[in-house]
Amino acid sequence: MLKLHYAPRTISVAVAIVLEELEMPYEALRVDFANAEQTKYDYRQINPKGRVPALETPEGILTETPAIIEYVAPQLVPEDAYAAAKMRELISYLNGTMHPHHAHGTRGERWADEESSFADMKRKVPQRMADCAAHLEEFLPSLPFRTGTLEVLSDAYLYVVLAWLPGDGVDISHYPRLAAFQHDMNTHKSVQAVFEKGML
Repeated sequence: MLKLHYAPRTISVAVAIVLEELEMPYEALRVDFANAEQTKYDYRQINPKGRVPALETPEGILTETPAIIEYVAPQLVPEDAYAAAKMRELISYLNGTMHPHHAHGTRGERWADEESSFADMKRKVPQRMADCAAHLEEFLPSLPFRTGTLEVLSDAYLYVVLAWLPGDGVDISHYPRLAAFQHDMNTHKSVQAVFEKGML
């Protein structure tokens, strides 16, 4: 059985949504960030990077959300090459741009040592996340596939990232397309399942 190492409200929950959507059996193993479990020896043997998610598979351990979700659900990658590339473009933006902006508010020590720098980075988070939300609001209609249907992997990834907006000082209601996407995703049993399990 697959074993998913996750922490609540992190991007690792996107993997759980995909697994739930496909009704794939898995064991969810919570990594206790409050006690810095991700930095301790036992977890470092699973993921030396000290991050989540990590997925134990019959072939070995996988890390990095984009790689994991494509491994578990290749059927949720569009067959058309352009559509598949656009899906990966969206995931790359969420992973490489929006996620780091969010993390600057809670993980400033990754980028700086001075406490004053942490505070400055945190103050910038609402503006940067709002800029990203505005970009997504304009970007979604150009995608060559339906969003909010969980027919593509990027839906799970985008859903979790959007769940961070309130904590980052951004009101999703200012972005009608994103709010509609979130509403559609909330109707899926897979999304409801991760809430019931306390993952998101």
